[in-house]
Amino acid sequence: MALSLSSFINPIAALLLFILHVNAATVTYDFDIGWVYANPDGMANRPVIGINGKWPIPIIAADIGDRIIVNAKNSLGNESTSLHFHGLYQNGTNHMDGPVGVTQCGIAPGSSFTYNFTIDQPGTYWYHSHSRGQYPDGLRGAVIIHDPDSPLKNMYDEEIIVTFSDWYHDLMNGLLEGFIKYSNPTGAEPVPKSALVNETQNLTISMEPGKTYLFRMINVGAFAAQYVWFEGHTMQIVEVDGIYTEPEDADMIYITAAQRYAVLITAKNETDTNYAFMGSMDEDLFDTVPATLNPNVTGWLVYDDKKDLPAAAPIDSFDPFDDFALIPQDKEKLFDKVDYSFTLDLKMDNLGDGANYAFFNDITYVSPKVPTLYSVLTTGDNATNPLVYGDHTNSFVLGHNQVVEIVLNNNDPGKHPFHLHGHAFQVVVRSDDEAGNYDPTAPPDMPKTPMRRDTILVRPDGHIVLRFRADNPGVWLFHCHIEWHVSSGLIATMVEAPLILQDTLTLPADHLAACKAADMPTAGNAAGNTINVLDLKGQPLPPPRLPSGFTARGIVALVFSVIAAFLGLATISWYGAAPLSKEEEAKLKRDIQAGEPQ
Repeated sequence: MALSLSSFINPIAALLLFILHVNAATVTYDFDIGWVYANPDGMANRPVIGINGKWPIPIIAADIGDRIIVNAKNSLGNESTSLHFHGLYQNGTNHMDGPVGVTQCGIAPGSSFTYNFTIDQPGTYWYHSHSRGQYPDGLRGAVIIHDPDSPLKNMYDEEIIVTFSDWYHDLMNGLLEGFIKYSNPTGAEPVPKSALVNETQNLTISMEPGKTYLFRMINVGAFAAQYVWFEGHTMQIVEVDGIYTEPEDADMIYITAAQRYAVLITAKNETDTNYAFMGSMDEDLFDTVPATLNPNVTGWLVYDDKKDLPAAAPIDSFDPFDDFALIPQDKEKLFDKVDYSFTLDLKMDNLGDGANYAFFNDITYVSPKVPTLYSVLTTGDNATNPLVYGDHTNSFVLGHNQVVEIVLNNNDPGKHPFHLHGHAFQVVVRSDDEAGNYDPTAPPDMPKTPMRRDTILVRPDGHIVLRFRADNPGVWLFHCHIEWHVSSGLIATMVEAPLILQDTLTLPADHLAACKAADMPTAGNAAGNTINVLDLKGQPLPPPRLPSGFTARGIVALVFSVIAAFLGLATISWYGAAPLSKEEEAKLKRDIQAGEPQ
């Protein structure tokens, strides 16, 4: 739970918090965001997004109570950008959260923008672009918030930051264009080319005999979860997503995209052997697995740099620790009285352009004309009406301090890691694979002290139930953290205590300047209407629905039939199939939209 002076009744606690802020520092980072070249897996030198001419990008580090200022200049030239500080609650500074179209407009090329907020939570976090599909191009790095009073402070000698990720050789703009397209009607996600650790491969970490190390591990990938294990060593889990936990031993953990774990590893007393550690991408997520793909990335715990680095031992199967069993160290009890519960039914389906999209409750997210936070601030009493935020933002208005329950039914055969901005949630139910939809009339036994974190996996054709207290006024996204699914619309919007937000938040000038540079309105409803905020005429819309009865299977059949027809017209086979002309591509689109039911 975030700290604020108003949350304390005990005057001693208030005094301690005052002392904390008096002793706090201001930590300033000047980031010039631009293109550089890198070849982290040794297979392709490609443009990546760096900071101050370098990549990987810097680690942001501060102490609890510090103020962080990030002066961000966009020198990309061809793309707007933003920064989101993943897992930081941004209490009182919702406008610093970063998602474009939600709490700000994008930072246009050549423009600058300042993020300015105070840290009141310790732990392991990260920052990344929250502009459409951008961060897998390299704009992603660790955020570490130290706590002088950490319950772990006497349990380790040194800390080590380790990021795991997937890596693509092509730029995200082109990959996204091919992903959300009629020629990919099943929605098969692009498969990464390789896995990375600390944005490289073959990482070595020096170990001193007998020392205990705190490993802060972050999955900064776009898609793939990773199985992680250290040969010959046991991990002791002590933090997940910024929440201290009761220590639990684990031989292997499973880190979804965007999750974090802090684990203690005690070095051996002998130095006669070095040990491999592994990150292995979860291939269950991939529709097809190329024969050339190496899903693994290997690093080594090095006790003696003069000795060999042994190959990792093969394993028969993956058996990771179940994070549902973790108990928060603060022993926060189950929220057993729910004030507001709603259900999100997840599915993947096709729209009238033939492409595959992601849906909550049959709604695929479309970014509004006006950032949702700005609509909150400019629609008066109507800000409590979800209609003003648009028909395609999946907006839910939450009352201040309500206990909110999200029931998510995954009607999809894939795994999905869900992240909530502005909060950590209690994970009160997580089903096994193939369990179907949650039945509220027959709820399972819920843990008395549930595991709490901000990113959680829902299993294939299963469900999760999450609870949190709406004690942080703001506009907060809830979304799958697979970047392909964010881009295809798997997003809901939590509009929390909007009238309180109106009384407590004023936008800085550079927020308004960013919108002016992007020619985006800053007032009114999702359509930019300031006269009648309940009139949504002109709001951004998704593609139209498919004709009744037309299915993804029908689209696949039609696409291949049309392609086969074009190929059949070829008279000189050794020239191969030429790319479709613009006229042929337009005909294919028309055929898909007007096709017969399959």
